[in-house]
Amino acid sequence: MPSIQLLTLIAAFLVTSIISVITGSTSLITVPVMLQTGIEPRTALATNMMALTFMSIGATLPFLKQKTINLSRLPLLILLTLVGSGLGAALLLFVPSKVLPQLVSVFMIAIVIFSLLNHRAGVISKGHPSKIKKFMGYVATLILGIYGGFFSGGYVTMLTAAYVGLFQMTYVEAIATTKLVNIFSSLFATCLFTLSGIIDYPLGIVLSITMFVGGIIGSKIALKLNNLWLRRIFLVTVIILAIKTMMA
Repeated sequence: MPSIQLLTLIAAFLVTSIISVITGSTSLITVPVMLQTGIEPRTALATNMMALTFMSIGATLPFLKQKTINLSRLPLLILLTLVGSGLGAALLLFVPSKVLPQLVSVFMIAIVIFSLLNHRAGVISKGHPSKIKKFMGYVATLILGIYGGFFSGGYVTMLTAAYVGLFQMTYVEAIATTKLVNIFSSLFATCLFTLSGIIDYPLGIVLSITMFVGGIIGSKIALKLNNLWLRRIFLVTVIILAIKTMMA
Protein backbone atom coordinates (compact mmCIF):
# COMPACT_ATOMS: atom_id res chain seq x y z
CA MET A 1 0.00 0.00 0.00
CA PRO A 2 1.38 3.47 -0.91
CA SER A 3 2.56 5.49 2.08
CA ILE A 4 0.10 8.33 1.41
CA GLN A 5 -2.83 5.90 1.60
CA LEU A 6 -1.49 4.36 4.79
CA LEU A 7 -1.09 7.77 6.42
CA THR A 8 -4.64 8.66 5.35
CA LEU A 9 -5.96 5.50 6.98
CA ILE A 10 -3.99 6.13 10.18
CA ALA A 11 -5.29 9.70 10.45
CA ALA A 12 -8.89 8.64 9.72
CA PHE A 13 -8.76 5.77 12.22
CA LEU A 14 -7.21 7.91 14.97
CA VAL A 15 -9.74 10.75 14.72
CA THR A 16 -12.68 8.36 14.32
CA SER A 17 -11.67 6.24 17.31
CA ILE A 18 -11.42 9.29 19.59
CA ILE A 19 -14.88 10.55 18.63
CA SER A 20 -16.59 7.17 18.39
CA VAL A 21 -15.81 6.23 21.99
CA ILE A 22 -18.79 8.47 22.75
CA THR A 23 -20.85 8.04 19.61
CA GLY A 24 -20.13 4.52 18.38
CA SER A 25 -20.61 3.84 14.65
CA THR A 26 -16.85 3.57 14.08
CA SER A 27 -17.18 1.18 11.15
CA LEU A 28 -19.63 3.41 9.29
CA ILE A 29 -16.65 5.72 8.76
CA THR A 30 -13.58 3.48 8.82
CA VAL A 31 -14.82 0.72 6.50
CA PRO A 32 -15.77 3.11 3.64
CA VAL A 33 -12.37 4.78 3.98
CA MET A 34 -10.70 1.38 3.65
CA LEU A 35 -12.81 0.52 0.62
CA GLN A 36 -11.78 3.79 -1.07
CA THR A 37 -8.13 2.71 -0.83
CA GLY A 38 -8.95 -0.41 -2.86
CA ILE A 39 -9.12 -2.97 -0.05
CA GLU A 40 -11.43 -5.90 -0.79
CA PRO A 41 -14.72 -5.56 1.16
CA ARG A 42 -14.45 -8.69 3.33
CA THR A 43 -10.81 -8.00 4.08
CA ALA A 44 -11.75 -4.45 5.04
CA LEU A 45 -14.50 -5.65 7.38
CA ALA A 46 -12.28 -8.29 9.01
CA THR A 47 -9.22 -6.05 9.39
CA ASN A 48 -11.39 -3.26 10.76
CA MET A 49 -12.82 -5.71 13.31
CA MET A 50 -9.30 -6.50 14.52
CA ALA A 51 -8.57 -2.79 15.00
CA LEU A 52 -11.92 -2.29 16.78
CA THR A 53 -10.89 -4.88 19.36
CA PHE A 54 -7.88 -2.83 20.37
CA MET A 55 -9.85 0.42 20.33
CA SER A 56 -12.34 -1.10 22.77
CA ILE A 57 -9.51 -2.31 25.03
CA GLY A 58 -7.90 1.13 25.06
CA ALA A 59 -11.24 2.85 25.71
CA THR A 60 -12.19 0.46 28.53
CA LEU A 61 -9.06 0.97 30.63
CA PRO A 62 -9.82 4.53 31.87
CA PHE A 63 -13.45 3.58 32.57
CA LEU A 64 -12.36 0.61 34.68
CA LYS A 65 -9.93 2.84 36.55
CA GLN A 66 -12.78 5.24 37.40
CA LYS A 67 -15.10 2.32 38.32
CA THR A 68 -17.75 3.55 35.89
CA ILE A 69 -18.89 0.05 34.87
CA ASN A 70 -21.46 -2.02 36.79
CA LEU A 71 -19.72 -5.40 36.88
CA SER A 72 -22.72 -7.41 38.13
CA ARG A 73 -24.41 -7.61 34.70
CA LEU A 74 -21.24 -8.32 32.76
CA PRO A 75 -21.09 -12.17 32.80
CA LEU A 76 -24.48 -12.56 31.08
CA LEU A 77 -23.91 -9.60 28.77
CA ILE A 78 -20.57 -11.04 27.66
CA LEU A 79 -22.01 -14.54 27.15
CA LEU A 80 -24.88 -13.22 25.01
CA THR A 81 -22.46 -11.02 23.09
CA LEU A 82 -20.13 -13.94 22.33
CA VAL A 83 -22.99 -16.10 21.06
CA GLY A 84 -24.38 -13.29 18.93
CA SER A 85 -20.98 -12.24 17.62
CA GLY A 86 -20.16 -15.79 16.53
CA LEU A 87 -23.43 -16.10 14.65
CA GLY A 88 -22.94 -12.70 13.04
CA ALA A 89 -19.36 -13.39 11.94
CA ALA A 90 -20.50 -16.65 10.36
CA LEU A 91 -23.19 -14.76 8.43
CA LEU A 92 -20.54 -12.51 6.87
CA LEU A 93 -19.29 -15.48 4.88
CA PHE A 94 -22.71 -16.02 3.28
CA VAL A 95 -24.73 -12.80 3.33
CA PRO A 96 -23.81 -9.68 1.29
CA SER A 97 -23.04 -6.76 3.60
CA LYS A 98 -24.43 -4.20 1.13
CA VAL A 99 -27.97 -4.74 2.46
CA LEU A 100 -27.11 -3.38 5.89
CA PRO A 101 -26.56 0.41 5.60
CA GLN A 102 -30.22 1.25 4.96
CA LEU A 103 -31.31 -0.83 7.95
CA VAL A 104 -28.73 0.93 10.12
CA SER A 105 -30.08 4.35 9.12
CA VAL A 106 -33.63 3.32 10.05
CA PHE A 107 -32.49 2.09 13.46
CA MET A 108 -30.56 5.31 14.06
CA ILE A 109 -33.56 7.48 13.26
CA ALA A 110 -35.57 5.39 15.73
CA ILE A 111 -32.86 6.02 18.35
CA VAL A 112 -33.09 9.77 17.81
CA ILE A 113 -36.90 9.77 18.10
CA PHE A 114 -36.76 7.69 21.28
CA SER A 115 -34.11 9.94 22.81
CA LEU A 116 -35.99 13.14 21.99
CA LEU A 117 -39.21 11.76 23.48
CA ASN A 118 -37.32 10.65 26.61
CA HIS A 119 -35.11 13.69 27.16
CA ARG A 120 -34.13 12.67 30.70
CA ALA A 121 -33.05 9.17 29.68
CA GLY A 122 -29.31 8.75 30.15
CA VAL A 123 -28.91 12.17 31.77
CA ILE A 124 -30.38 11.41 35.19
CA SER A 125 -30.07 7.97 36.77
CA LYS A 126 -33.50 6.33 37.21
CA GLY A 127 -32.38 3.50 39.48
CA HIS A 128 -33.04 -0.15 38.77
CA PRO A 129 -34.95 -1.15 35.62
CA SER A 130 -38.09 -3.31 35.75
CA LYS A 131 -37.80 -7.05 35.10
CA ILE A 132 -39.32 -6.63 31.64
CA LYS A 133 -36.87 -3.88 30.67
CA LYS A 134 -33.97 -5.89 32.05
CA PHE A 135 -35.05 -8.94 30.04
CA MET A 136 -35.40 -6.82 26.89
CA GLY A 137 -31.94 -5.40 27.55
CA TYR A 138 -30.45 -8.89 27.45
CA VAL A 139 -32.45 -9.76 24.31
CA ALA A 140 -31.16 -6.59 22.65
CA THR A 141 -27.60 -7.57 23.62
CA LEU A 142 -27.97 -10.91 21.81
CA ILE A 143 -29.63 -9.49 18.69
CA LEU A 144 -27.21 -6.60 18.39
CA GLY A 145 -24.33 -9.01 19.06
CA ILE A 146 -25.32 -10.89 15.90
CA TYR A 147 -25.34 -7.65 13.95
CA GLY A 148 -22.07 -6.51 15.53
CA GLY A 149 -20.25 -9.70 14.58
CA PHE A 150 -21.54 -9.37 11.04
CA PHE A 151 -20.85 -5.73 10.24
CA SER A 152 -20.33 -3.67 13.45
CA GLY A 153 -21.24 -0.34 11.80
CA GLY A 154 -23.62 1.33 14.23
CA TYR A 155 -23.51 -1.65 16.61
CA VAL A 156 -22.15 0.20 19.64
CA THR A 157 -24.39 3.20 18.91
CA MET A 158 -27.52 1.05 19.03
CA LEU A 159 -26.21 -0.89 22.04
CA THR A 160 -25.58 2.36 23.92
CA ALA A 161 -29.15 3.51 23.19
CA ALA A 162 -30.50 0.11 24.30
CA TYR A 163 -28.64 0.25 27.61
CA VAL A 164 -29.82 3.80 28.28
CA GLY A 165 -33.43 2.94 27.46
CA LEU A 166 -33.69 -0.58 28.88
CA PHE A 167 -31.12 -0.87 31.67
CA GLN A 168 -31.70 2.82 32.53
CA MET A 169 -27.99 3.58 32.59
CA THR A 170 -26.65 7.10 32.33
CA TYR A 171 -24.79 7.87 29.11
CA VAL A 172 -21.37 7.58 30.69
CA GLU A 173 -22.32 4.20 32.21
CA ALA A 174 -23.72 2.96 28.90
CA ILE A 175 -20.69 4.17 26.94
CA ALA A 176 -18.32 2.49 29.39
CA THR A 177 -20.27 -0.79 29.45
CA THR A 178 -20.57 -1.04 25.68
CA LYS A 179 -16.84 -0.56 25.27
CA LEU A 180 -16.11 -3.50 27.57
CA VAL A 181 -18.76 -5.68 25.94
CA ASN A 182 -17.46 -4.76 22.50
CA ILE A 183 -14.03 -6.16 23.35
CA PHE A 184 -15.53 -9.65 23.43
CA SER A 185 -17.75 -9.08 20.40
CA SER A 186 -14.90 -7.81 18.24
CA LEU A 187 -12.35 -10.30 19.57
CA PHE A 188 -14.55 -13.34 18.95
CA ALA A 189 -15.43 -12.17 15.44
CA THR A 190 -11.74 -11.45 14.77
CA CYS A 191 -10.81 -15.01 15.81
CA LEU A 192 -13.33 -16.40 13.33
CA PHE A 193 -12.02 -14.10 10.60
CA THR A 194 -8.50 -15.33 11.41
CA LEU A 195 -9.59 -18.88 10.67
CA SER A 196 -11.04 -17.69 7.36
CA GLY A 197 -7.75 -16.00 6.42
CA ILE A 198 -9.29 -12.69 5.35
CA ILE A 199 -7.42 -10.30 7.70
CA ASP A 200 -4.62 -8.07 6.38
CA TYR A 201 -2.31 -8.46 9.38
CA PRO A 202 0.40 -5.86 8.57
CA LEU A 203 -2.26 -3.20 8.06
CA GLY A 204 -4.32 -4.54 10.96
CA ILE A 205 -1.44 -4.18 13.43
CA VAL A 206 -0.81 -0.55 12.44
CA LEU A 207 -4.49 0.36 12.65
CA SER A 208 -4.91 -1.56 15.93
CA ILE A 209 -2.16 0.48 17.60
CA THR A 210 -3.70 3.66 16.20
CA MET A 211 -7.17 2.85 17.52
CA PHE A 212 -5.86 1.68 20.89
CA VAL A 213 -4.35 5.13 21.43
CA GLY A 214 -7.49 6.82 20.11
CA GLY A 215 -9.67 4.75 22.43
CA ILE A 216 -7.71 5.87 25.51
CA ILE A 217 -7.91 9.53 24.47
CA GLY A 218 -11.63 9.28 23.68
CA SER A 219 -12.59 7.67 26.98
CA LYS A 220 -10.64 10.26 28.97
CA ILE A 221 -12.56 12.99 27.16
CA ALA A 222 -15.87 11.19 27.85
CA LEU A 223 -15.10 11.01 31.57
CA LYS A 224 -14.61 14.78 31.72
CA LEU A 225 -18.01 15.54 30.13
CA ASN A 226 -21.33 15.42 31.98
CA ASN A 227 -24.19 13.21 30.79
CA LEU A 228 -26.09 16.09 29.18
CA TRP A 229 -23.18 16.90 26.89
CA LEU A 230 -22.62 13.23 26.15
CA ARG A 231 -26.29 12.99 25.14
CA ARG A 232 -26.00 16.03 22.86
CA ILE A 233 -22.86 14.73 21.15
CA PHE A 234 -24.39 11.28 20.81
CA LEU A 235 -27.65 12.52 19.22
CA VAL A 236 -26.03 15.00 16.83
CA THR A 237 -23.63 12.33 15.59
CA VAL A 238 -26.39 9.75 15.20
CA ILE A 239 -28.46 12.18 13.11
CA ILE A 240 -25.48 13.00 10.86
CA LEU A 241 -24.56 9.35 10.39
CA ALA A 242 -28.18 8.36 9.69
CA ILE A 243 -28.42 10.97 6.92
CA LYS A 244 -25.01 10.03 5.55
CA THR A 245 -25.90 6.34 5.48
CA MET A 246 -29.23 6.92 3.73
CA MET A 247 -27.54 9.02 1.05
CA ALA A 248 -24.71 6.54 0.47
